[in-house]
Amino acid sequence: MSRISDLETAILGLLYEESQYGYQLEKTIEGWGMRNWTQIGFSSIYYVLKKLEKKDLVKSKIEKVEGKPSRKVFTITDLGRKTMKEKISSLLSWNTKLINPFDLGLAYLNYLEPQKVIECLENYIKSAQGRIKFLESSVKMQKELNAPYYVVALFSRPLESLKTETEWVKEFIEEIKREENL
Repeated sequence: MSRISDLETAILGLLYEESQYGYQLEKTIEGWGMRNWTQIGFSSIYYVLKKLEKKDLVKSKIEKVEGKPSRKVFTITDLGRKTMKEKISSLLSWNTKLINPFDLGLAYLNYLEPQKVIECLENYIKSAQGRIKFLESSVKMQKELNAPYYVVALFSRPLESLKTETEWVKEFIEEIKREENL
C-alpha cells in the first residue's frame, strides 16, 4: 500500500468525489477555507498531482474545451480510493505529536527578562483572541449554512483547543509572576 503525506491526502480527498483540473482544485481549496486547516499552497497543487500520478493514485487526461486552452483533468483511481480510506482511518485513530514553534520559545524563555516574557505572552493571548473570534464566527456561519457536522468540526475543534491553550497561557503568566515575585 502506498503511503501518502498529509498534503497528498488533502489533494486526493478533493478528487474523491469528482475529477478536477488544477485551477478548479485551487478554487475548491479557497471555497472550503482549507488553508485554515491544511498547509497547501497554490504552487504545490501541481507538484502533488504529479506525485499522486506517479504512485498510480490518480490518472489524468487532456480535456479540450471549446474556445479555451485544453486542460489536464485528474481522476482518483481505485488504488487512490483504497489508499485514501486507509489514510483517513489512520488520521482519525492516532494522536500524533504536533510540533509547535511556541514550544521553542518556551524552551529558551529564560534568556529574556521575566517582564519581557509576560509582555510576549500577553501579546500571544491577544493574537489568539483574534483567531478565536474568527473561528467562532466560522462555526456560526457553517451552522447557519447547515453545513455537515464534520465541516463544523473543522472550525470547532481548533476553537476549543485554542480556548484551552489561552487559559493555560494565562495561568502560566500568573505562575511566572509568583516565581519571579512580580
